[in-house]
Amino acid sequence: MRPDDKKFQSQSLDVLGLGCAAVDDLLYVPSFPAADDKVRVEQSVRRCGGLTGAALVAAARQGARCAYAGCLGTDELSQYVAGNFAREGISTAAAPRLPEAAVVRSVIVVGRDTGSRNIFFQAEGLLGAHDSLPSEEVIRSARVLFIDHCGMRGNLRAARLARAHGMAVVADFEDASAPSFKEVLSLVNHLVLSRTFALGITGEPDAARAALALWGPERAAVIVTCGAEGCWSVSAGGKPAACHHDAFPVKAADTTGCGDVFHGAYAARLARGEPLAKCIRFAAAAAALKAVGNEIPRLAEVEAFLRRNAAPVTGSSCS
Repeated sequence: MRPDDKKFQSQSLDVLGLGCAAVDDLLYVPSFPAADDKVRVEQSVRRCGGLTGAALVAAARQGARCAYAGCLGTDELSQYVAGNFAREGISTAAAPRLPEAAVVRSVIVVGRDTGSRNIFFQAEGLLGAHDSLPSEEVIRSARVLFIDHCGMRGNLRAARLARAHGMAVVADFEDASAPSFKEVLSLVNHLVLSRTFALGITGEPDAARAALALWGPERAAVIVTCGAEGCWSVSAGGKPAACHHDAFPVKAADTTGCGDVFHGAYAARLARGEPLAKCIRFAAAAAALKAVGNEIPRLAEVEAFLRRNAAPVTGSSCS
């Protein structure tokens, strides 16, 4: 047993993340300029993000005990990410620190008039899950394993171990090019994908049909998110049906990271053993608050928001 394994025993974690982390430099402009035009930057902010990184922060802020065990480099940006995780109470004790590893760097331009954004990113070096780390003991210490498309060989190993031990595996994929993608996909029992990616890998014309196409006996849930249009889910029990879940109607100020927050909040509630409908409703509330306030919300904020919006927002229609 490695020394750090002692910190991850007896189901000590709620969510263990292995995917990518990022440093995001956000530039807020009044509106997106035309080609060859200029626009004044009204505000600039540096934050930590990444599919897994932001999801872990969201889960931690909902009270989940979280750890990051993907690769971190020895460079300044990796140290920045590690420091941010520490401030959020997310352990990096099992994260390999390697000179050849790195984190993603992104420049994100947000138009204040619409809340939409463009993302420009650099992804170089060893990213995400390590091929043979963390140890099986660390993986087994968590209730939920969270992966994305970075470090697919390591994701495959970890997902196999997690499923062998009856764990929940939550995934957020944006790239299907890895040779092992289909096998990793088959091991994910809580598949939460954006509509764009789900349509791309299924060839289906809409989110409901994509959710059904991604369903299989190995799954506990498939969720296809559609932003302000809510999401579609398929879950176990009876004949598979796609059920629509409304989004909370809010005026978005910045949609950056809303999908990551949905994933993290969903994983946090899943680790608590809550049923699918409640996990989705909670995740939708957290994502709505992120869109409104720019910051990843904390548990008290989400709970207060849900009290103010007490009407059921789940499973409004199934087909």
